[in-house]
Amino acid sequence: MGVLSRIREDVAAAKLRDPAARGGVEIALLYPGLHAVWAYRVAHRLWVRGVRFPARALSQVARWLTGIEIHPGATIGRRFFIDHGMGVVIGETAEVGDDVMLYHGVTLGGRQREGGKRHPTLQDGVAVGAGAKILGPITIGAHSLVGANAVVTRDAPPESVLVGVPAQPRARRTDDDARALLTAPEYWI
Repeated sequence: MGVLSRIREDVAAAKLRDPAARGGVEIALLYPGLHAVWAYRVAHRLWVRGVRFPARALSQVARWLTGIEIHPGATIGRRFFIDHGMGVVIGETAEVGDDVMLYHGVTLGGRQREGGKRHPTLQDGVAVGAGAKILGPITIGAHSLVGANAVVTRDAPPESVLVGVPAQPRARRTDDDARALLTAPEYWI
């Protein structure tokens, strides 16, 4: 997929997920979550080619400009969208699938100092509410929802809703509306 096609796909994903989005030009110019993802993609290409210092330098510049820190070693899929974004941190060994959405203040962090896989894996279609912390080398199953301010330290099966501190998964019902669940007062901590 070419660069322009990928940019159009990212803008379309933002428009789909953000009810406040007005148009493609506004999204492309004013959405820091997209700017952080685009900078990450360049930094990641450098990282996998072994050009580590410039990759980290670019990721730090993007962090200063957007308030979003994405390590260039992380693996991120297509149509990834960060809404609002400020304070998002994605660690080096994190893996993010396709069609994932994060709100502001989310951390995909580690819990150990040893090398190897230290950060979480979010499978396709996961949505993570504002302020949630997903910590350690765990897996959040496809199409799961993580509530605002939840602290997740254990694996979750696909189609889960995770809320609380520590987060406890429950099965996601087919009629669950992701946007409503992520903003529902009963899931606030």
